Amino acid sequence: MRILYLQLLVFSGLLIHAQVDSSRLTLDEVVITSYQKEKNSESSLNIQGIPVNARSTAGTFSISDVLSSEPGLDVMGTGNAISKPVLRGAYGSRLLVLISGLKFDNQQWQDEHGLGLPSIGLKRIEVIKGPMSVLYGSEAIGGLINTIEEGAPRIGTREQDVSISLNFNTLGGQLQYGIRENLGQTWWRLRIGLENNGDYSDGNSNRVLNSRYEGYYLKASYGFTKENWTSTNHFMSTANRFGFIFNGVYDFIEPDSRWSRQLRENPAHLVFLNLLSSENELRLPNGDVLNLRVGIQSNERMENEGSGAISLNMHLFTAQSIARYQVQIRENHNLTLSNLLSYENNINFGARKIVPNAHLFESNLSAYSKYRITDQLTWENGINFGTKYISTLPTPTVNSTDKELNSFKVNKPYANGMTGIVFRPCTNWLMKLNVATGVRVPNLAELSADGLHEGIYTYEIGNPNLKNERSVALNAEATYTGGKWQLFITPFYTRYYNYIYLAPTLEEWFGFPVYRYRQQNSNQYGTEAGLRYGTNSNHLKVSYENVINRLADGSYPPFLPAQKIKSSLQLSLPFFQGETILNIEGSYCFDQNRTALNERPTSDYFLLNAGIEYRWNKSHEFILNMDNLTNTVYQSHLSRLKNYGIFNMGRNINLTYAFSF
Repeated sequence: MRILYLQLLVFSGLLIHAQVDSSRLTLDEVVITSYQKEKNSESSLNIQGIPVNARSTAGTFSISDVLSSEPGLDVMGTGNAISKPVLRGAYGSRLLVLISGLKFDNQQWQDEHGLGLPSIGLKRIEVIKGPMSVLYGSEAIGGLINTIEEGAPRIGTREQDVSISLNFNTLGGQLQYGIRENLGQTWWRLRIGLENNGDYSDGNSNRVLNSRYEGYYLKASYGFTKENWTSTNHFMSTANRFGFIFNGVYDFIEPDSRWSRQLRENPAHLVFLNLLSSENELRLPNGDVLNLRVGIQSNERMENEGSGAISLNMHLFTAQSIARYQVQIRENHNLTLSNLLSYENNINFGARKIVPNAHLFESNLSAYSKYRITDQLTWENGINFGTKYISTLPTPTVNSTDKELNSFKVNKPYANGMTGIVFRPCTNWLMKLNVATGVRVPNLAELSADGLHEGIYTYEIGNPNLKNERSVALNAEATYTGGKWQLFITPFYTRYYNYIYLAPTLEEWFGFPVYRYRQQNSNQYGTEAGLRYGTNSNHLKVSYENVINRLADGSYPPFLPAQKIKSSLQLSLPFFQGETILNIEGSYCFDQNRTALNERPTSDYFLLNAGIEYRWNKSHEFILNMDNLTNTVYQSHLSRLKNYGIFNMGRNINLTYAFSF
């Protein structure tokens, strides 16, 4: 199959060469929202922009799946439902996720906690590789993922769409409906969706019990413009129930009907999220711009351990704001001043507790300068100062007299800086170099965990004396664009100081192994490289990615992504009164023997995906996707199920129909 796939790529490359014209691929089409709105080619940051549409989400089960086809991005998960994105080995509290420009936190610090965000209603996702602590403070040490909601349609129009998606492997799917209208000075939208999937089957046609899940989603927006003031306001409410898989799941759960969705008795995570945000931009008479984003989040995470009763119940309330003031000092020099404020309150309501009740407050001030020295050379600089205050409260069964950890208060100040250049020696070449520091204040679990994680059968103990995790990162990028060719390479190196990880010990708690949070320095390095041939509608892409993270004692942290080669082919052909788009993707994952203590190595594998989309009359889209076409039996190294001997999903056929009117 690999040889046939390579032959197909060669043949398709010849076909693309015969079809496409000599129009040049450009980098200026991607607009990013980091410090300010600008073009990718004008920023020293390493950025990927990923559009979200029916084709990109067909057959996917999460935002992580949408991102995983891009170089340097992967998925860590416990089955299809509980997953989170991985960027160059960073995930959880090392990878900051933004919703409407504000930090998203759903207590994803634990490996078995997924991101839990729907892809419905999104316009695009932007990924920034490397530390973004200068602007966003703690937790942006490994990079940033910015989810951008769909905006207003054309002035004077109303748009509606409905789509249905079916997955044959899980006998489930997704249904959604959206409407939006632009009245000129005001606009609004409403989007609702639901999804439901049963247990999946691996490449051996073996059922993975309790991998089922369901979700219900509501999004609403309202925007208006009054003279120099523009306001965009979003509301999102989601309810998810994820069956979770653990060691010995087949001994604990009696198998029910193959396509059953029963989750009332089976072990499951229940997550309820409500989010309200407002972005306001005020253009001042002197040309300066003031941008203020404020928002509140309510996230309640509950766990049913299998009896049907809720045992763990944590509620996290977050209020935050980001204020930015953009000053045009000269025609070629601008300055952005920023202030971030965040307050979090964690409360336990369940009988089982793994982290205490706590208050968390963070504040930072930053300044960012962009200076165009010449038309070919741009210089960027940034600096910030901040602090994070954490106060835990006495919490029964966590701070009881027979435990090691007492309630505590800590104040963790930090400072960061960055400098970068963008060099365009000619129209074909774009070169970037960025050096930045990052910081991550230990999260609540790392500082104060004291409880049993029944899903993974480990007892975890935090350490309130942990130091801030810091990094110095160098990110480079060289891109050549000429005619139908585009080549890139993005090497990176990061030195971590006080890298935090969870380490096994020789201790036991009533027969359960005890793990403690430790710290030591580490070195992370790697690269992504690739080429693209063709145009936006007809192209062939091939990329390679590799990341290594070595701790000071010579060991490796867990869940280190394996080397990968990814390739994709897209052909756009006229068909009757519409357009047909053919997509073929192949990825080869090398074996991974760089493992942490007690972590299983994984073997190499090759996956082949194929899809075809037919668009008719600009209103109808029919999409057929076939993932893991060869029904390969494999274990991703980033799957938590590998430690239980459970394989990833086998072949899945997805049918999607979308109608716009």
